[in-house]
Amino acid sequence: MADIIQLLPDHVANQIAAGEVVQRPASVVKELLENAIDAKATHIKLLIKDAGKTLIQVIDNGIGMSQTDARMSFERHATSKIKSAFDIYNLHTKGFRGEALASIAAIAQVELKTKTEQQDLGTILKIEGSKILVNDLVSTPKGTSLAVKNLFFNIPARRNFLKSNTVETRHIIDEFQRVALAHPDIAFSLYHNDNEVYLLKSENLRQRIISIFGDRINDKLVPINETTDLVKLTGFVTSPKFSKKKRGEQFFFANNRFIKSNYLNHAIIKAYEGLLATGYYPSYFIFLEVDPKTIDINIHPTKTEVKFESESDIYAIIRATVKHSLGQYNIAPLLDFNRDNSMDVPYDYKDATKKTPTISVDPSFNPFKNQQNYTPKKEQTNWEALYADTNNLNIDVNQIEVAIESTISQPDLFQDIEEKHQTKTLQLQKKYIVSSLNDSMMVIKQHLAHQRILYEELLTKITVEDAVSQQLLIPIEVEFIKQDVAILFETKQELEQIGFQFKEFRSDAVIFDGIPANIPQDKLVSTLEEIIDSVKQETEQENFGLMDTLIKSLAKSLAIKSGKSLNAKEQEELINKLFSCKEPNYSPYGKLIFTKIPLEDIEQKFKQ
Repeated sequence: MADIIQLLPDHVANQIAAGEVVQRPASVVKELLENAIDAKATHIKLLIKDAGKTLIQVIDNGIGMSQTDARMSFERHATSKIKSAFDIYNLHTKGFRGEALASIAAIAQVELKTKTEQQDLGTILKIEGSKILVNDLVSTPKGTSLAVKNLFFNIPARRNFLKSNTVETRHIIDEFQRVALAHPDIAFSLYHNDNEVYLLKSENLRQRIISIFGDRINDKLVPINETTDLVKLTGFVTSPKFSKKKRGEQFFFANNRFIKSNYLNHAIIKAYEGLLATGYYPSYFIFLEVDPKTIDINIHPTKTEVKFESESDIYAIIRATVKHSLGQYNIAPLLDFNRDNSMDVPYDYKDATKKTPTISVDPSFNPFKNQQNYTPKKEQTNWEALYADTNNLNIDVNQIEVAIESTISQPDLFQDIEEKHQTKTLQLQKKYIVSSLNDSMMVIKQHLAHQRILYEELLTKITVEDAVSQQLLIPIEVEFIKQDVAILFETKQELEQIGFQFKEFRSDAVIFDGIPANIPQDKLVSTLEEIIDSVKQETEQENFGLMDTLIKSLAKSLAIKSGKSLNAKEQEELINKLFSCKEPNYSPYGKLIFTKIPLEDIEQKFKQ
């Protein structure tokens, strides 16, 4: 039998590795930014075009590379970060695997310009699909400029699986924010399609958080600081009253590397126990500094999954530290770097002699001495007249202007309820509705059923009828971080079709003139958070457009929740409306709404 196993060519191996390392444009951004940081850059510029599909370019003022190093950097497993396996457990750099540039060059058109401080001329490399097209000298400033063009140009299937520009841009911004937060001492800038998105100067951590998420977050931050033999813990959490219904700004960093850890996130949630309303989550920016020998980051090429040697001890320290900081929040002074120095006590008074204040009293002072004769007003004796029958009064109501305080009457869950049939229903755990059929028992999840009903009603109103907007007497201002304001601005046209009316967009807030008639004002913020989260999680697989995403999120936000008690008529109406829908079996998000349990299965349980 002939030999059939053979060694794959390097360019094929690199393309296979790229599937693990480069999942989307944001993956390239992360790798290039981390390389710039490892090169000791103090200013890093990121340029993006068409959500990174056309161009991703990172320009830094780091140490640069020699011509030989520039060429070697695109070889597989070529790195300057480690020299032996033992170095993996004593890492002080971002990268160490030596896979990123080789993988990127295999599936994109790459142009590298680099120069060290000692060189007169730098090096230019042009690589396309792992093939070197140009390797020459060039005049370029100190540092490195690496441009990645036409990502996945030679793998059309992978390119087709990329999401919309809006979604991919959001992933890029997420990666940029993580790197920028981890290194506030480095100046960063981000430009998308020649428009400035971020311009961050070198600053402290609190200022960096404010620069990224807006000035209003300053008052929400609670500092944490704890040093032990095991871990040094620094950063900020937010006050419980500023918690959100969605997991928003939650960042863990281990040795200045962004990590994901559900276990440590649970420690934060436990620290807030009793302080948060059900379904609300805090924001946090927490930095862990541990001995590199006690942490393993070589679990996945993305390096966001880590293992700590003493994870349970770190859990306990995080929980105790955050809980202590929240307990001290009301008495801890706000760290305001724009403090007014005029309020400080002058140094001249530091050693001044303290004197007891003297008090002088005028015993002859009489405030009533020159007061005129005063006649008190007689008490009203015929108080019953205040409640006289208004029917006997001759009043022309047309001549009287009456100011009535408008009250917003909240509609019942289901209006105009008519019992269409006499099927008996039962609500179970305030979550499910149980109804009997001829040969089975039907169990309906009320939240998902109402989602389907609202989704089809909203879809009909928007596509067939004109959306009704509730005009606001006083415009409502809602605070958001910069990124969320940008999302609302991008979806402004679609939101206006639903019934939202915008007065003004600010950097950290949006002012509304009107809202959809079916959204109560007390649910406006949670509804908008749901919409923003849905747009962030938008997927091309559904491919029904942004409007469909918005309608789904509205239906999900406005639907009755588990734990809502329904009377018999409301249960009956919910069932009737559900089975009047075009697709009663599944929610707008594809979840099963109800299930049937055959009577035979129930009888079989009692025969066992």
